[in-house]
Amino acid sequence: MTIWILNGPNLNRLGKREPEIYGRTTLAEVETWAREAAGDTPLRFHQSNAEYEIIDWIHEAIDTGGRGIVINPAGLTFTSVPVMDALKMFPGPIIELHISNIHRREAIYHRSLVSPVATAVVAGLGARGYVHAVHALAEMIGQDAP
Repeated sequence: MTIWILNGPNLNRLGKREPEIYGRTTLAEVETWAREAAGDTPLRFHQSNAEYEIIDWIHEAIDTGGRGIVINPAGLTFTSVPVMDALKMFPGPIIELHISNIHRREAIYHRSLVSPVATAVVAGLGARGYVHAVHALAEMIGQDAP
């Protein structure tokens, strides 16, 4: 019944990196909110600046029967065919998440490789978007969210 939350490159810098775009909330605070939102549902929370680690975690979610994935691929959203291919193998719901509204930003951020394989997309809700994504995923997999 585990929910996986995967975070891509530079998200370890949340709270410091471009606060006018991403806010001042840290990734540790995001993890706390996500765990609170998940309630009793087991949650795996990871961040990596390395594409291969994100792919390995997607494979692990597949192999261990993960129920759903929330993924903020960050810059890999627009460049990583391998992340997209790994997500295509995942049998459960996938929520693509972005802290900012990528469609209001520069053109390079408008074409996600992940969106076509995601069940849903959350964008532009700030760091609190993780809470919304966890609740939505819990509903999708039939869990009661607190």
